[in-house]
Amino acid sequence: MLHSQTHLRTRPIGAGYLRAFEAVARHLNFRAASEEMALTQSAVSRQIQSLEEEVGVALFLRHTRAVELTSAGSQLLLAVQQSLPRIDGAVRQIRQNAGRKSVALTTFASFASMWLIPRLEAFQRDNPEIDIRIDASDAAVDLDVADVDLALRYAPPSNMANGAIRLFGETLTPVASPWLLKSSPPITKPADIAHFTLIEAGDAHRTHLEWLTWRRWFDDHGLARTQPRRWLYFNYAYQMVQAALTGQGVVLARSSLVSESLANGDLVEVLPHKRLDSPMAYWLLTAPRATLRPEVQAFAEWLQLQAAATRQTIGEGLDPDLADNID
Repeated sequence: MLHSQTHLRTRPIGAGYLRAFEAVARHLNFRAASEEMALTQSAVSRQIQSLEEEVGVALFLRHTRAVELTSAGSQLLLAVQQSLPRIDGAVRQIRQNAGRKSVALTTFASFASMWLIPRLEAFQRDNPEIDIRIDASDAAVDLDVADVDLALRYAPPSNMANGAIRLFGETLTPVASPWLLKSSPPITKPADIAHFTLIEAGDAHRTHLEWLTWRRWFDDHGLARTQPRRWLYFNYAYQMVQAALTGQGVVLARSSLVSESLANGDLVEVLPHKRLDSPMAYWLLTAPRATLRPEVQAFAEWLQLQAAATRQTIGEGLDPDLADNID
């Protein structure tokens, strides 16, 4: 007999019956679920009954030829459908990585797209035995508990913990595609920027990224009331730069993220002597449990060498803390 509402168990349920539950809920038929699972119909029925006893309520309404989910069953199915694929995916990854060297890294999407991924082929070429997994997310993860080895973060120095390695800093500079500049009035002074469409992060004025805005750049150059011809807003830095690459306007870009585009001529600094300093910098952190693994050390050293090249490209002085790591 199922427990009454006042006698529901409080301990977590065993997970062993959830796959049978998901199969029955998907087919709404015990026979079809048993065939899929290569079990007898009575075995699947017993698993569902045991699960209902653990949960304390009925999960299915039994009819003559089919079953129907109760409201409680529908609620549990939603959670199970989200959880089982994640568990299966984790198990597949564990099996694939068994005996292999791998490094898991977390960073935000724009940095992965614009700085890390374009450089990654060189590391893979020189280290074919090391698998790399990149988790591109704007949410910072706890390296003490998360399943990642390294983190690349974007923050002011005051927000970084001891042990974080500074990779490079940041300046902001107006950039545009060369063909847009060829077909437009010349830009010789800051006020000329207003003749163009200006590209900006749509949420910059509502977040802690106020220093990335064109308004700050105009204020810094004595143009507080200046308005451009039009605005073009995006959510991510790589979207903003992509719009500039296709000639849709001028973007106040992070120099470290567009250094390659500037070097190869895809983008041009329109006022190279009007850069604006940012309080932000890019940092490397290593998870405590991963510090001694040779493959993690190798990837961290490679990242620092790439950062040294970026510092040189953007004209930033050598970080003395990293001097011993640079050839």
